[in-house]
This record gives sequence, C-alpha cells and structure tokens, in this order.
Amino acid sequence: MRIELLVVPDCPHTEPAVDLLRQALDEVGPYGAPVVTRVIPGQAEAERSGFTGSPTFLIDGLDPFTEPGRPPGMSCRLYRTPAGLSGLPTLDQLRQALTSALAAGGPRTRGGTEPPTGG
Repeated sequence: MRIELLVVPDCPHTEPAVDLLRQALDEVGPYGAPVVTRVIPGQAEAERSGFTGSPTFLIDGLDPFTEPGRPPGMSCRLYRTPAGLSGLPTLDQLRQALTSALAAGGPRTRGGTEPPTGG
C-alpha cells in the first residue's frame, strides 16, 4: 500500500495530519507502511496532481475524500466531519478509508496510471 500526504508549503495541518495518519495506521495497518509527505510547490503541480487542497491523503494514488467537481488548487482543504467542516478528517474517517483500501486488496491507481511521484 502506498500512502502519500500532499501539502502546500508551510501548511499548519501537516504535522497534525502526519500524527493522525500514523495513529490510524497503528490501529488498522498495514503495519510499517511508508508514508511519503510531498509538498506541492505551485498551481501547475496542483493541476498535474489533481491536488484539491492541503492536506490531501492519497492511498494507492486515490483520494478517499475526493469531492467531484472540486478544482485543483493551492488552498487549505476542508473535510466534512460529523461535527462540521474541519481541516482534517476524523480518526474514524481515516481508519475507514484505510480499511476500505485494505479490503479492496492490491494496488489501486488513479485512472489506470501510476501514482504521481516527485515534486
């Protein structure tokens, strides 16, 4: 399983997002899965990556929290949680996304292409 955290430079949610992701991984696995944090430096890269806000979680190249029609951009991201909009998903939402990806089995990629790399 490939897990990426995409962020804009100086995103205030980077560290909390990494902590949340580590906690979710500790609870549901895959244990020891590497997490790559990738900084999206500008609008051109946001458009190439389909990046819709910081932080964005990708699991095997897919954004489990995607909202259809949301344009790529260099902005803060808001997640719909039971308590309202938040800068991060809840631990339960992230656990559920990881569990669903594990249950699906095998690597998944966006649009039949390899997940983005580099930065």
